[in-house]
Amino acid sequence: MKVAIIGAGFAGLSAAYDLAGHGYTVTIYEAGEQVGGLASGFRDPTWEWPLERFYHHIFTTDHAIIALTNEIGLRDRLFFRSPVTAQWWRGRGYALDGVLPVLRFPGLPFIDRLRFGLTAFYLKYLTNNWQKLEQTTATAWIERFSGKNAAQVIWHPLLEGKFGLHADEVNMAWLWARLRARSFQLGYFVGGFQAFADALCAACLRRGVQVVLQTPVKAVHQTAGGWQVLAGDHPPTDYDALLVTGSPELLARLVPHLPSGYLGQLHRLRSMGAVVMTIALRRPLTNGIYWLNLPKDEFPFLALVEHTNFIEPSRYGGDNLIYCGDYLDPDHEYFRLTPEGLLERFVPALRQINPAFQREWVRAYWLHRELYAQPIVPVNHSRNIPPIPTPLPGLYWASMSQVYPWDRGTNYAVELGRRAARIMREHLHPKPQAVPSGY
Repeated sequence: MKVAIIGAGFAGLSAAYDLAGHGYTVTIYEAGEQVGGLASGFRDPTWEWPLERFYHHIFTTDHAIIALTNEIGLRDRLFFRSPVTAQWWRGRGYALDGVLPVLRFPGLPFIDRLRFGLTAFYLKYLTNNWQKLEQTTATAWIERFSGKNAAQVIWHPLLEGKFGLHADEVNMAWLWARLRARSFQLGYFVGGFQAFADALCAACLRRGVQVVLQTPVKAVHQTAGGWQVLAGDHPPTDYDALLVTGSPELLARLVPHLPSGYLGQLHRLRSMGAVVMTIALRRPLTNGIYWLNLPKDEFPFLALVEHTNFIEPSRYGGDNLIYCGDYLDPDHEYFRLTPEGLLERFVPALRQINPAFQREWVRAYWLHRELYAQPIVPVNHSRNIPPIPTPLPGLYWASMSQVYPWDRGTNYAVELGRRAARIMREHLHPKPQAVPSGY
């Protein structure tokens, strides 16, 4: 039985790995030059390791990707460290990555710090009822239980930075999941996430998967026996089933004749894009901080991530690498500005973070943009999400919009891909004979 997968991100690769392991003949079509999707990397000639276009790490609680890492024999390439994460307040960054740093944070009176800590503890360790939490907005819930001071100083800047004008729409289940899944230790791969993506791709190839790069899918057509794919300069190819792992807009464009109910659900899903500038500096910018959350009313971007306070600069030719990242509506001007123009917008903010910063510190810079990067999750969002099997036989859809209530990320992309593969195996007949153990 032949299956086509559109997209060689972590969801598409994971689905292909499992389907091929159960005897399916799988072809992946990928528009880009390499596998990895949003976690793919790029490389400066002076670097030993590639670097992600959009900053990435995993947590010790990310069981799906850790399990797959073990399966493909890459466990010795995964390591965990404890870099400093901080919140900007009144001209400097304050660590908030533990109980004691929170209790010492001067931005709140002690009683509010205690209340903030107890609320975070409750969400992380004492409740699993996200279905109830999604019935209210995060803003309303945190003001009620953490108090207005903690909401204004810590919680709301996080929501506003991530969702901008949509911050007050976001439901509390999203914030619960963000706390529930996080760990103070962060994981990374030797060679970056591109090394993991390449290893997973190699494991797929060993199982017979065909991966076709630089080949965007132009059209798909339903046939009497399945689906026909027209991609790149390749002749039309027939498959028994098709899995699309892109955005809701991609699925709606490729299959505009989907039933109106399912198509309506796709159109109701809203998302924000990501704009990330990576800058190679000749000197460190922060005093050892890896991740610095920034208030949007003071800075032109959401997060300052000094990657080389997590991974040593020697892996990158001695460069001190920072990310300036933001989630924005797709019509934001940052999606139109030139890299040079955006850098000049960001330079004053770098000087604000470190008054010693000079423009001459910048050795090189790169700009990456993605229109589909962060789903917006309003109250009762679970009702909005279309299922993986579409109403059309043999057509399936798996995207970051379906990892809810969890936040998008590589771990949940792996989990989603494997879940999609399991659903497809249950739906498709006849069931092929499983590949013998050890194949």
